[in-house]
Amino acid sequence: MPKTEGESLISRVARVLEAFDRDTESVSLSTLANRSGLPLPTTHRLVTELVRYGLLERDGTKEIRIGLHLWELAGRGNRGLDIRDAALPFMVDLRTAIHEIVTISVLDQGSALFLERLAPAATTLVAGRMAERHSLHASSSGLVLLAFSPPDYQEEVLSGPLERLTDETVTDPAQLRQILADIRRRRMVYAPGIGTVDWSGMAVPVTGAGGEVVAALSVVYRRGTERPLAHEHAMHTAAAGISRVLTQGRHRP
Repeated sequence: MPKTEGESLISRVARVLEAFDRDTESVSLSTLANRSGLPLPTTHRLVTELVRYGLLERDGTKEIRIGLHLWELAGRGNRGLDIRDAALPFMVDLRTAIHEIVTISVLDQGSALFLERLAPAATTLVAGRMAERHSLHASSSGLVLLAFSPPDYQEEVLSGPLERLTDETVTDPAQLRQILADIRRRRMVYAPGIGTVDWSGMAVPVTGAGGEVVAALSVVYRRGTERPLAHEHAMHTAAAGISRVLTQGRHRP
């Protein structure tokens, strides 16, 4: 168990909150203590306070889950919401036109963070879920976000450990530099199976008011059903619409 002596209160609270995952709605106190690496008494004390302020909740069986008040606070004015709100109407149109999963993501803390996912009703593909994170080098969205990030940041990512998630994952820095240069030239990437064997992704950049890339719009296909050439124009059109709204929004009084 990691040592907690001298650790700040905020960092301990963060460890408790980060111990939750989207696949388990609620957990027991002992499970939460184990996941957070905190002693059980410390976890109990923190949970009691977090429940008091509505950041966590206890259900009828005394299991613990994320509270609605935490969701409420997260929804108060952040760049992710601005991008999501601007993107949503265009994502709806794109999903209706191509009948595939459509996502929007941003660069955050060294990964591609998905802000929204729209899927056709009939899909059984679990991909690109909201609040999910994917590796920059092993997802189409991540590659787009990395390609348009500052050169020193790119080198920092490429010099670090690059996990091989599938046989298609590119981990050679020189090859990745070539891929990123091609993305900047074409303003899109098609990446079959680089993060999950059964998925293929296609992504294009979304720009902000200053012309900088602020997000990646992507389509996720089940492997073998890809139609990148047929859908590229529609994706660029949607990305341009999102960029236009973001630019206009910046200049509103």
